[in-house]
Amino acid sequence: MNIISNNHMKATIALAALEAVIDPEIGLNVVDLGLIYQIDFSEEDKEIFVSMTLTTQFCPMGESITDGVKQCLETTFGDMQVKVNLVFDPPWNYERISDSGKAFLNRP
Repeated sequence: MNIISNNHMKATIALAALEAVIDPEIGLNVVDLGLIYQIDFSEEDKEIFVSMTLTTQFCPMGESITDGVKQCLETTFGDMQVKVNLVFDPPWNYERISDSGKAFLNRP
């Protein structure tokens, strides 16, 4: 899993928290699914910028998932506002799933 960040220590905390955000259709969290591409922190503006994707552009649970990411990070970093940027380039693919995610899904 290769996630870009300007603050790797805070990104580690963010990713641990985001493991609680589950894709309700798949039952796997957004981190192990590989939906999170980038997490950047602006200490000056008290903002967190998240670039993420969904398994498909037409995911019926997309709004629920992105709202879950926003709420989770705002709870974890109480003094910061979260902005989620939904992107589809590069498109999500099965290779983005972590090894533990593949094990959860019973996939090699």
